[in-house]
Amino acid sequence: MPKRSSSEVLPPGRQAGVGLHLTSLPGRYGIGEIGDEAFAFVDSIRKMGLGVWQFLPLGPTGFGDSPYQPLSTFAGNEMLIDINDLLRKDLLRASEAEALTRLPTDFVNYGNLISAKTALLKTAASRFSTQASSSMKSDYDQFLKRNEIGWLHEYALFRILKSRHNERPWPEWSPEFVHCEDAALIKLEREAVTEIDQIKVMQFLFHDQWQRLREYAHQSGVQLFGDMPICIALDSSDAWANRELLRLDVDGHPDRVAGVPPDYFSEDGQLWGNPLYDWAIHAKTGYRWWIERLQATTELADIVRIDHFRGFEAYWAVPSDAKTARTGEWEPGPGDAIFDAMKSALGSLPIIAENLGVITPEVEALRDRHQIPGMVVLQFDVTDKDFNLADVPENCVCYTGTHDNDTTSGWFRGSPGDTRTADEIKSDQAAVLKITGGSGSTVSMDLIKAAFSTSANLAMAPMQDYLSLGSEARINTPGKSSNNWRWRLGQSQLTDKITESVAEVVNASGRAHPHLFS
Repeated sequence: MPKRSSSEVLPPGRQAGVGLHLTSLPGRYGIGEIGDEAFAFVDSIRKMGLGVWQFLPLGPTGFGDSPYQPLSTFAGNEMLIDINDLLRKDLLRASEAEALTRLPTDFVNYGNLISAKTALLKTAASRFSTQASSSMKSDYDQFLKRNEIGWLHEYALFRILKSRHNERPWPEWSPEFVHCEDAALIKLEREAVTEIDQIKVMQFLFHDQWQRLREYAHQSGVQLFGDMPICIALDSSDAWANRELLRLDVDGHPDRVAGVPPDYFSEDGQLWGNPLYDWAIHAKTGYRWWIERLQATTELADIVRIDHFRGFEAYWAVPSDAKTARTGEWEPGPGDAIFDAMKSALGSLPIIAENLGVITPEVEALRDRHQIPGMVVLQFDVTDKDFNLADVPENCVCYTGTHDNDTTSGWFRGSPGDTRTADEIKSDQAAVLKITGGSGSTVSMDLIKAAFSTSANLAMAPMQDYLSLGSEARINTPGKSSNNWRWRLGQSQLTDKITESVAEVVNASGRAHPHLFS
């Protein structure tokens, strides 16, 4: 990855962007894909005058379908692979893809999707050696050279073993595989040559399609804004193959796990369950794994949000047998050392800090020392009686809401299951109307205009807010274990009329990049 100057962390000038995860794109195969609809969405972004497309982590999802608990921090989510591209390359036949066309188009039914699409992708991968063009085979060879020794082979073995153990987490596998015994792994490699090759081909197809989308976005003047959780999942190839970097015993069990302490929003705190890093070991390696992780992420995105940035200064460590996060305690993170190491290797860091919640002066000082932009989320801040739009700093990303919020319209009205009282909802309504000067019927676009009016170098809104959608379009509810990550954009929802009206707002706010209207 070429080194960057500090001015390249955020796009130059005041710009605006949209948040929409790839799974939420429209399409006929059960889930959003890296295909025609993704390219069309780049065209829509350009027409709206927006310069940035933000999405969630792109790794393969496990239990609960959350992109924040991926089975690998380096691999791509195979479910995003574009079926039409495989049809055009004769790796699949139209009749074979018909099963996916019977899946819902207005939401993602992961239970039916994953088994059906995995079978299709295995078929496509098995034909790759005979049907792929010579140039694609050459690209595949280069992909193997770049990644074979690192994460790719480990990921292939992990997925095969997870399948053979009925998808159970790796600490529950047969002991020889839990402990990565050489003889057992060598035998597996001999027995599973075809399966290993299929998984590697699928990963190549994902990365090949993604790089073509990224190139198209760049040609259109659109920057891609990715997301990287600070923690990795215990049930991941990263943890299985790199357990020495984590606080795990020989059987893969953590002594303490990640979470956040009790606060105004949760009297028990949040118990995430992710394993904690052994920061002393990372320091001894010069933070090599983190350098490789950030480099891999920046091969997919131009800007990277690091979720739970405050954990680099101090993190909440909870005993692994605890029922809630109440009994945790703060432990020191790596601080400046990790950022110094990454900057030394990669240049100025293209990262945004997720600095929401209870953030201490020490956390903000760490962020400021490394000139890392933070976040302002208006749904949180406008209810503070001392909040002023004029106080939003330049070096930040200002959002109406994020993937963890209700849509602005749903938040304004209150929805079933809302944790606020009726009086609190009324108070929030009054606060936002005071800030925007608008009305309840136009609150989504009014809050977008408020975000655009700030000095923030980048202002963002979810696609749902540009469309003024209600709570039915919410993509995630934190603390809820089911029915998340399912919402999809309707094929006809993003009309020319909406595109033109957004472009007018973007242009009026002075956030339109000139290239986007050329």
